[in-house]
Amino acid sequence: MGRRDFPRIPLFDAPTPIQRLERVEATLGLTGARLFVKRDDLMGLGGGGNKLRKLEFLLGAALDQGCDTFITTGARQSNHARLSAAAAARMGLKAELMLTDTVPREDPSYLHNGNQLLDELFGATVHHLPRDANALTAAYLRADALRAEGRKAYVVGAGGSSPVGALGDAACAAEIRMQEAELGLRFETIVVANGSHGTHAGLVAGMAVAEDDPQRVLSFTVLAELEAAEHGTLALAHQVFALLGGWEIRPEQVRIDGSQRGAAYGIPTEAMLAAVRLMARAEGLLVDPVYSGKAFAGVLAGLRDGSLTGDVLFVMTGGTPGLYAYQPAFA
Repeated sequence: MGRRDFPRIPLFDAPTPIQRLERVEATLGLTGARLFVKRDDLMGLGGGGNKLRKLEFLLGAALDQGCDTFITTGARQSNHARLSAAAAARMGLKAELMLTDTVPREDPSYLHNGNQLLDELFGATVHHLPRDANALTAAYLRADALRAEGRKAYVVGAGGSSPVGALGDAACAAEIRMQEAELGLRFETIVVANGSHGTHAGLVAGMAVAEDDPQRVLSFTVLAELEAAEHGTLALAHQVFALLGGWEIRPEQVRIDGSQRGAAYGIPTEAMLAAVRLMARAEGLLVDPVYSGKAFAGVLAGLRDGSLTGDVLFVMTGGTPGLYAYQPAFA
């Protein structure tokens, strides 16, 4: 993966498996496509999920810099925050989470279950912030306060989607290419959810550094509106590619679809609910309602209308605990 001098700690067993979803194919009556899933939900630490890819590099950097605390930001039900708490516990660091009430919900399931339950179980210090707060500013102010106590904190923003964090997703691109060679196939499209942009940006940079086609990667934005998602993902892909010794990612190399976002981040859609149910009932697999659920809804729509053909890989990014926070939507 280009340069190899980035501090990194192992947090999961790689590679995560790729499996064919034959029962989903049968349910859809597919003839011109085959559907595969990359099981990043199977990572054992902290309930699993692809944010551990970023945390291998982020916590690697934190330990390399002699930090004793890891501070990050996110929404109240952030998968990244939950896995940050778990990974910090594994590495003997304190975790502090700056969580904003991004989603306008006040029901007990959302406020206290799912990732919120696990954050505290993993021993993180949780700071709840109002919806309009600047969580990253609060994180840096907290780091200043800890410095005054003689401690040293590593700070990263939402999703761990810094250039250093997204190196983990560039490594995922190399992992997918290796598995393609082993399986004797090539995925026409690799589909992911796009929240804080890091997964898509890292995959694009990882493909580009291998002189593979970054346009194979397609994301469905679940957080930002389409234009902002395109701008943010392209900018981050540039930064990650630069870390790897590359020069330029072109705008047309970043493909994002805005059709599955719905009213706003974290707000359920009928397509997401149907997609989560289909995956559960056809394959016995659980996709989360905020990220992979909406992206998988996009996969199903593309397979049905014929815009997705050939061999398609859906990167299932984990986030299963979030289902418990969305019980009212499924009731």
